[in-house]
Amino acid sequence: MSNEMMQIEVSSHERDVLLRGLRYVRSSIMLELREPEKDDTYRRSMGLDEIQMLCQRLESTDPQLAAGL
Repeated sequence: MSNEMMQIEVSSHERDVLLRGLRYVRSSIMLELREPEKDDTYRRSMGLDEIQMLCQRLESTDPQLAAGL
């Protein structure tokens, strides 16, 4: 995994679309049915954590939330 930072500009609508997509992916991972293996639980948990962090970063850029509206 690379720690290289990338910046992009997105509109509020595009941010909302990204958040919906990330939530969909998170739900898909949580609902996935298969036989668990030792590394699967850890890998799944790490993937969910990464998605949650991305969602939080995107949500923190919402001007309405920042203004307390």
